Amino acid sequence: NDATAPHENTIMSEYKEVETREYTHIRDLKYGCNPHQKPSAIFSSPGASGGQAFEILNGNPGYINLLDAMNAWQLVKELREALGQPAASSFKHVSPAGAAIAVPLSDVEREIYGIGEKQLTPAATAYLRAREADPKSSFGDFAALSDKVDEETALIMKTKVSDGVIAPDFDEKALEILKQKKGGGYIILKANPDYVPPPVEFREVYGVCFAQKRNDIKITKDTMKNVVTKIATLSDEAVRDMVIATITLKYTQSNSVGYAVNGQMVGVGAGQQSRVDCVKLAGGKVETWYLRQHPKVRGLKFKKGTKKVAKLNARVQYIEGDFTKQSKEAFSALLEEEPEPFTEAEKQDFLKQLTGVSLSSDAFFPFPDNIDHASMRGVSFIAQPGGSVADKAVIEACDEYGMAMSFTGTRLFHH
Repeated sequence: NDATAPHENTIMSEYKEVETREYTHIRDLKYGCNPHQKPSAIFSSPGASGGQAFEILNGNPGYINLLDAMNAWQLVKELREALGQPAASSFKHVSPAGAAIAVPLSDVEREIYGIGEKQLTPAATAYLRAREADPKSSFGDFAALSDKVDEETALIMKTKVSDGVIAPDFDEKALEILKQKKGGGYIILKANPDYVPPPVEFREVYGVCFAQKRNDIKITKDTMKNVVTKIATLSDEAVRDMVIATITLKYTQSNSVGYAVNGQMVGVGAGQQSRVDCVKLAGGKVETWYLRQHPKVRGLKFKKGTKKVAKLNARVQYIEGDFTKQSKEAFSALLEEEPEPFTEAEKQDFLKQLTGVSLSSDAFFPFPDNIDHASMRGVSFIAQPGGSVADKAVIEACDEYGMAMSFTGTRLFHH
């Protein structure tokens, strides 16, 4: 999906013939990506300002925990700056499973997210939306919040299986609650909002050192102004969701696409070689998220004492219908009564009610088949860089489906 451009034969290097960099040791880590990758450590980078990037308040973070934390914190910080509301994200293996801002929940969302009539602070609302975008993928996640973690948010986090959290601050009661998670080992990082990373990033792969300017481009509401379709009007809600999806993709392993609605991501497709596979993968997550609201799914009668995680997995399995003989028996054992089959016709009929979804892509759509698949998931608005030889065909496909599409002009590959 690389945009074609003439190769520059003469590039004026801004680097010296020999680059010398000094890193300051922060702490040793238990191991790297895998237990056999020892030794492992983190260092502070030369050229940064404002102090250290974060402070460890509790727990013993690992290599992948910290990769998740550094990406998750940047994502919520940028959402907060772009949209002016508290933001949260849920990361797994250096890609977001969910991200959201503090848009109030509907009654149905309150029910399926398991919060009932409990009053929520803005931080708690953002966190719950981010975590409930794809809760199966968020199991064992690393969370990030743009604002101080209050007691209400901590009480919700207490019920979730999670490795850790990063935020700019924590209420005293919130800290006390979170320090009790995972037998006292829950990772709590205090982000430093004043920290400024160096403008150039260095990394090593197979003994080769790579350098590039940090991806510090700002995604704002103005990024969505170049609407190229016949439908040229974008609602405030659409622009908000397009910004959320686009900033989320900035920190998602490429190729990536993301669907957003109601101020939250509802499907992220990450790390696929084929862009249309990303659209389909993330689209399947959208369908599961929305079908959790179907009366049949909400009406499953679980036996008393069934754990929340077991209920979630059973609902998703009921939606997806991928039972083996053994898994069907385990599913039935959780219920007081056997439900009627959830037919494909019922699913498709319910999914027709889903509209107003925004889709963003980290690079251009090379073929209109991406738009065909997006149309099956309630997509009304699209943000993508543009720049493909197939732009005309993609625009025509959007016009055919009655979608509005913006060309952002900015590719956001992330590796």
